[in-house]
Amino acid sequence: MPEISRFFGIIIAIFYNEHNPPHFHAKYGDFEVLLRIDNGEILAGELPRRALNLVEAWRLLHVSELQANWYLAAEHKPLRKIEPLE
Repeated sequence: MPEISRFFGIIIAIFYNEHNPPHFHAKYGDFEVLLRIDNGEILAGELPRRALNLVEAWRLLHVSELQANWYLAAEHKPLRKIEPLE
């Protein structure tokens, strides 16, 4: 899994060769969700409410970095780590 951030037991990843719209994966224990980068819409999966709230707070802080990583992944280039939520 191309991990770009990790905080409070949540792993954030963007995969290579993914489908549009631009999105990222958030995994917490046995739960996983796919979230749109631009608006946070849940595309698939689920997370417990508290974990989802943390991921959304993090997403709002890092939209431009997530978008940059999406385009790097599309070009099969190394992804950049993003600061975790503290």
